[in-house]
Amino acid sequence: MEDIAVTKTLTVGIFFAFLNATSLSGSVAMAQPAPVPTKRPVVATISPVAFAAAKPTIVLVHGAFADGTGWQHIIPILQHDGYTVIAVQNALTSLADDIETTRRVIEAQKGPVVAVGHSYGGAVITGAAAGNDNVKALVYIAAFAPEAGEAIGAHTKEFPSALGPALRPDAAGFITIDPAQFRELFAKDVPAEEASVMAAAQKPIIGSAFASSVTAAAWKTIPSWYLVAQQDRAINPDLERFYAKRMGATTAEIKSSHVPFVSHPKEVARLIEQAASAPTN
Repeated sequence: MEDIAVTKTLTVGIFFAFLNATSLSGSVAMAQPAPVPTKRPVVATISPVAFAAAKPTIVLVHGAFADGTGWQHIIPILQHDGYTVIAVQNALTSLADDIETTRRVIEAQKGPVVAVGHSYGGAVITGAAAGNDNVKALVYIAAFAPEAGEAIGAHTKEFPSALGPALRPDAAGFITIDPAQFRELFAKDVPAEEASVMAAAQKPIIGSAFASSVTAAAWKTIPSWYLVAQQDRAINPDLERFYAKRMGATTAEIKSSHVPFVSHPKEVARLIEQAASAPTN
């Protein structure tokens, strides 16, 4: 994987058990009067619909200061590779509301799901996927991965980042990042013009969300993957490594800012597909 170092062996493969359900075309023709039958080759056919149905749905959950359109570089890659993709649009008004919104999206899917969360979105999938047997994998992209009852921001003093002084609260308690510092702290490896659009379009999040906690942690029962952004200035990369180690995640690292799905979409999509195609224990 270019620019990305995988630190745990990944078993990659798509299972074709559904082949038994596909139609077989072919017949046996008896030549007359010769007594020996001649068989035509038997050809197994897989319809595009059946092939797509064999893959899990990918549910993408954005973080703070963003919305679902932030996944625009990832979505076409996954769709091209045959995955159904849904990007959740969370309100960022409370962790509980965002968990509930994401849970509804996950529960609405037929068949297996891979839940992917970036940054704050990692806390959201941690709560939203808990107890759901249809979620086969969790993928954390430079994300928070709290324990049950643990505030999202519980370890930010132990593992500080440069983002705190750049946060700007409004009168209602919603916070954004100072646009003048946005690229440097959040998206340094993103082209300047695109980072400028991201800064202008950032979606405020209620500040109290980072003091909130989940009631159950999905990563305790669902296989997890974690991508550490080595040049992250919004979440300390050592905090990301702490989360990955604690959950026993299959871990990869990439030389990236806080938004590798924007600056390195091919590599991030590849990791998501590895989680999606891994065997279910």
